Amino acid sequence: MMLRYGLALLGGFAVLALGITAHQPATAGTESPKIQATAHLYDTYCAQCHGVQRNGKGINTVGLSVQPRDHSDTVAMSSLPREQIIKAITDGGASVNKSALMPSWSGVLSKDQIEDMADYLMYVCKCDQKK
Repeated sequence: MMLRYGLALLGGFAVLALGITAHQPATAGTESPKIQATAHLYDTYCAQCHGVQRNGKGINTVGLSVQPRDHSDTVAMSSLPREQIIKAITDGGASVNKSALMPSWSGVLSKDQIEDMADYLMYVCKCDQKK
């Protein structure tokens, strides 16, 4: 029994390591310190569900009935008002009629960090470059 849990845990670490290895940091290069700091917050709190590639394919998505939003989808993300993004982060997915599995982050992130996260999501989806 212990061996089974040990192998499962080892497998989980292997998947995480592959994800980290395959991840091309959104902060690599010349991004501003604010973008880099917010990318770190994203990696800490959001990537487990939204994925290290920001594509909605995080390690916690197995078995979820509703898949997390793909933050790299320019068209879909561009359709979201900034206020809705901030409300979803602040109060959770159910507050904007989305998945109740998306938790409220108001107890973890400051108001400024939530505003920065909304800016970061627009950066990730390249929504400012949409034509």
